[in-house]
Amino acid sequence: MLQLFTKKNRGFTLIELLVVIAIIGILSSIVLVSMGGARKSARDGVRKADMRQLITAQEMYNGTEDAYYPLATYPASITTYMPKTPVDPTNSGAYIYKTISNVGVTDKFCYYAALESGGFYIASHVGNVTRSTEPTTLDLCATAN
Repeated sequence: MLQLFTKKNRGFTLIELLVVIAIIGILSSIVLVSMGGARKSARDGVRKADMRQLITAQEMYNGTEDAYYPLATYPASITTYMPKTPVDPTNSGAYIYKTISNVGVTDKFCYYAALESGGFYIASHVGNVTRSTEPTTLDLCATAN
């Protein structure tokens, strides 16, 4: 009888291990699901930061050339002012940054990107704006929704 109380059982039973593994699995799935929205927001933040860098590159080009760079051939020739060409943060191969050509118009430019959260982020000669509709002309880039 005395041996029952002094005997030390070491280790875990199979049921205890399975319960712990199940709890860890449930908790990790909850965390992964809740992180989906944060990832979308982070990728949209990268797109917005890239748009602001494009505006800066255009303003630097304008300071030197007294005109905005014509977007028909971007990004090949504006690399002096922006050496790293922005790419889609999802790495899907689809380049979501778009431009509206300002060839022949030296006082306007427009870049825009589709956001995962919905809408479009527009960077133009008048600043940045988020809109629900895709711009199609330089004049639509300059107006807010």
